[in-house]
Amino acid sequence: MTKASMTRWLALGLALAFAAPSAQAQQAPIKLGELNSYARWAAFTVPYRSGWQMALDEINAKGGVLGRKLEIVSRDDGATTGDATRVADELVNREGVSLLFGSFQSNVGVAMADYANQKKILYIAAEPLTDAITMAQGNRYTFRIRPSNFMQVGMLVDQAKASGAKRWAIVAPNYEYGQSAAEVFKRLIKERVPGAEIVAEQYPALGKIEAGATVSALEQAKPDGIFNVLFGPDLTQFVREGNTRGLFEDATVLSLLTGEPEWLLPLKDEVPEGWTVTGYPWDEIKEPKHKAFVDAYRAKFNETPRLGSLLGYMVVYMIRDAIELAGSVETEAMIKALEDTKFDTVIGPVTMRGIDNQATMGAWVGKLVLKGANGGMTDWSYMDGTPFMPTEAEVKAVRKD
Repeated sequence: MTKASMTRWLALGLALAFAAPSAQAQQAPIKLGELNSYARWAAFTVPYRSGWQMALDEINAKGGVLGRKLEIVSRDDGATTGDATRVADELVNREGVSLLFGSFQSNVGVAMADYANQKKILYIAAEPLTDAITMAQGNRYTFRIRPSNFMQVGMLVDQAKASGAKRWAIVAPNYEYGQSAAEVFKRLIKERVPGAEIVAEQYPALGKIEAGATVSALEQAKPDGIFNVLFGPDLTQFVREGNTRGLFEDATVLSLLTGEPEWLLPLKDEVPEGWTVTGYPWDEIKEPKHKAFVDAYRAKFNETPRLGSLLGYMVVYMIRDAIELAGSVETEAMIKALEDTKFDTVIGPVTMRGIDNQATMGAWVGKLVLKGANGGMTDWSYMDGTPFMPTEAEVKAVRKD
C-alpha cells in the first residue's frame, strides 16, 4: 500500500470514528398519531393540517423536544365512528404513537374519547364541540382544546339578552354536535332570558338539508329569534333560501361558527348582515404573536388562515409543551403535565382545567357584515372561555371518573 493510500484509509477511519458517537446519540423521533375527516370536511381540516404541519416544522427546526424530533403519523378517519376507532388502533398498535389528537365531527370525538379510556392512551380533541367529550363521556385520558358547545352557546345567549326576542326557533344538523348545541341553547335561553320560549325546531340531516321546507317550517312559527347551528353547504343553502324569503328580516339571529372563514367565505355577497356569531376575524387581531403566526402562515402556504389553521398550530405547540413539562412521553406523566397547566399560545394564555380536561380557550363573538364581495365580522370581541365553563358542581354531577 502506498503512503498516499494509507493516508486516505487513516482519514476515512478517523471520520468514521468521530461520526459513530453522533450516530449513536441520534434518538428515534417521538411519534404522534393524528386522525381527521380530511376527505369529508376538507374546508376545515385541510387548513387545520397546514397549521399543525407549520408548527411541526418550526419545532423540529429548533431541535424538537427532549432532544428528539417530533413525527406526526396522520390518517383520515372516514368521518365515521367505526373507521375512526379502526384507524386509531392502527396508529397505536402498528405505528406505536405516544398519543392521539385531532377529529372534527362530535360523534367521532365521543368515540375517540371512549377508545382512549379503554386503551388508556392520551387523546386530545382539537375540534369536536359536543359537551359529552368533557362531561358525560369525559375521562382522564381525554382533553379538549376548543371551547365546547356550552361555552360558545353561553357567549351567544349573553349577547341575546338586549334584543328583546322571546319566541325562538332552532335549526341544527341532526347529529351529536347539533343536538348538543340545541339542548344547551334551550336550557340557557330559558335561564337567562325571562319569558323566552321555543316555538319551532328543525333538525335536517347533516349535508342533506331541504332548505325550502326548513325555511317554510320556521316561517310558520313566526319567531322573533333564530338559533342556527348549520355549517358547510347546509348553511349556504339555508342562508340563500332565508334571504330570498325574508326569514331573517326583523329577527334576532344567533349563529354558532358562522363567522369562521371556513363557513363564511362560501357565502360570498349573500352574507346575512347583522347575525350575531362566533367566528375568527384573523385579519383584525393585532396581538404581535398572532400577527407573527398569520404572517408566517401566509408566507408558507400563500393563503389566509382559517380557524382550523390556528387550531392545528396551537394543538401541536401545546403537545410539545406538555411533553417537555412531563419530561417523557409516558401517558401518566403527560396527563399530569396537562392538568391545570397554563399554556402560552399565539392567542394568549390558555389553561387546561383539571376537573374536566377542558381548555379555557375562548371565541371571537361579533356581528356579520359585508366587506366588499365577502363577509366579515364587526363589533367583535374575544371572550375568554373561563367564565362560560360549567361549574365544578355541574362537572362532578355528570362525569363518571
